[in-house]
Amino acid sequence: MSKESASAIVEALGGPSNIVSLTHCATRLRFQLGDASTVDQGAVESIDGVMGAVAQSGERYQVIIGGGVATVFNEINTLPQMQGTSVEDVKAQSREKGPRGKHAWLDSFFEYLSDSFRPILGVLLGASLIIAFAAVMDAFGVQDFRAETKPAFWTFLDAAWRSVFYFLPIMVAYNAAKKLNVDGWLGGAIMAALMTPNFMSMSDLPETTCTVNDFGAELCQVQVLGLPMQLQDYGGQVFVPLIMAAVLAPIYHGLRKIISENVQLVFVPFLSMVIVIPLTAFILGPIGIWIGNGIGNGLGWLNDTAPIVFAILIPMLYPFLVPLGLHWPLNAIMLVNLNTLGYDFIQGPMGAWNFACFGATAGVMIIAFRERDKVMKQTSIGALVAGLFGGVSEPSLYGIHLRFARIYPRLLIGCFVGGVVQGVGAMISGGGVEASAFAFTSLLTIPIFSPISLYAISIAAAFFTSMLAVVSTDYRTPEQKADNLARIAAEEAAEAAGQPEDGAVPASASESTAPAAATATKPKTLKPAMVPGTKTLVASPLDGNVMPLEDVPDAGFASGAVGKGAGVDPTSGRVIAPDDGTVILTFPTGHAVGLRLDSGVELLIHIGIDTVNLKGEGFEVHVKRGDEVKRGDLLVTFDRAVITNAGYSAITPVLVTNHKKFGAVECAAEGAVSGGDDLLTVVAKDG
Repeated sequence: MSKESASAIVEALGGPSNIVSLTHCATRLRFQLGDASTVDQGAVESIDGVMGAVAQSGERYQVIIGGGVATVFNEINTLPQMQGTSVEDVKAQSREKGPRGKHAWLDSFFEYLSDSFRPILGVLLGASLIIAFAAVMDAFGVQDFRAETKPAFWTFLDAAWRSVFYFLPIMVAYNAAKKLNVDGWLGGAIMAALMTPNFMSMSDLPETTCTVNDFGAELCQVQVLGLPMQLQDYGGQVFVPLIMAAVLAPIYHGLRKIISENVQLVFVPFLSMVIVIPLTAFILGPIGIWIGNGIGNGLGWLNDTAPIVFAILIPMLYPFLVPLGLHWPLNAIMLVNLNTLGYDFIQGPMGAWNFACFGATAGVMIIAFRERDKVMKQTSIGALVAGLFGGVSEPSLYGIHLRFARIYPRLLIGCFVGGVVQGVGAMISGGGVEASAFAFTSLLTIPIFSPISLYAISIAAAFFTSMLAVVSTDYRTPEQKADNLARIAAEEAAEAAGQPEDGAVPASASESTAPAAATATKPKTLKPAMVPGTKTLVASPLDGNVMPLEDVPDAGFASGAVGKGAGVDPTSGRVIAPDDGTVILTFPTGHAVGLRLDSGVELLIHIGIDTVNLKGEGFEVHVKRGDEVKRGDLLVTFDRAVITNAGYSAITPVLVTNHKKFGAVECAAEGAVSGGDDLLTVVAKDG
């Protein structure tokens, strides 16, 4: 994204002064605004590179970018106008300006989880792809990557991905501490103390006693200064650093208040380590492991006793958990499972949700191509690529799905079908889908799942079910679809207006009030309606009664967003060409037609309101795109009774879609008009 686009985002959000803080996740810019009501959402979504935007409670606002979000984040932070503002690498340092409400604590909790994991998602996914490569080699019989003894290369390859998962507690501790405004290196150092060879070797001391619990796990305990310390392998743990950082924060900030600034650099870290390292080793560490294992064991019990329920429950829950950020605890459990069991049983069913999500996006993309919707094509293609190859659902979710409520029921059908396939397969084979690594479920990570055939069939079922559901029933309400088609028509008309044409002749309804000498000096390609000082009369394309555009019973048309003009309540069923020109837009449904008049005026004639829902019933189109027409030629015939009997208004907006090229567009008629009578006056801009 260019500096211009980054600057445009800032301005559309109300300028630098309206931005309290900014951070980003894997795909989204996450703003805390002073006043979210000032945001121009349409302007935000029209910016090149923006896939969508979502307003949230508490003056929070998210802009969907996709995989390049970090670059855009940096572009915004380096803008000259952003210097000196409160935009930082983290969200606001104080919650005082953040979201308020009775559930603010819950919001803070899940933001804490999210921001503790978000910065390390890249290395987690990188490690998972290394494992996926090893799994592919295993499948081809090159090397058993799960074997205890392996050649040097494969042992080295293990180190490449195990480094991420083993030292994960240190990474999480660093991020969690930073989130709580504590020195991140302090949090990482405290967690690292329990992962040193020195700590690990304590299990071999003569005074250490070890027992085996009911689950076959060895539990070791040693006396330290007369107190019992439970020895654990903290590699791969995530709940322990999260709990440790939460306890460290008040201690750290308390010490900073009572210790002089002159010696804080030494004594705040020193005392924090002296207090929190023993506290973690004796109490917090065992508690964190107990919590993680307890939740994991509970989910494992459900997966073992009712696999089909578990396989359906997970993908059906995820569409509601992800938008709220409530999926992070499950991600943590996945990591605990991998550390304690050597595999995870949650990611398989989760894959059904992800691919149902991507399937719905694919359905939107197909419709966008069918309707020549450039905006939605760009959004859906970017979201689909991010999903299928990166396993990232946010561009689909925030860029499309949450904006159109009809998508969710279709998405849930795909989740259900994918879950049923996995559940039935688990009951037949005696075991569900297992993942050998933490991964965002994408096409590239399919090899880490076992049995791979069951997983592949289930995600394919989820994907194509959602896709077909969206394609066959659409993802928009009738009103949304009508607005969308009107926007597309206006865009295509505007594009056509910008294409050079030769041999244009003045429209017969044009009246030039400019001096002949001045007109003669203009370039030959200048359209008559655009000659400075010119007023061009545009005829009505149908018989009926004229009304001001603002009285048209559709907010999209009445606002003038699609174009400027007037409404005509038709008294006959014929639409004719108001002047000589070219047909630039038709619809299979026959409800609208676009013209480029030889005068340079672009017209959209939209017959009725929401009549796209009639799917062509009562309409007959007599021209096609590219046809040249003369004044009075028949364009469309329609049956007004069919429109009104279906409960729709027959009022027809007649709009100049390239109105920005002119000085003004005014209604030139009142009351009843016949096709061919003057309807609009288009005034050229001054020179």
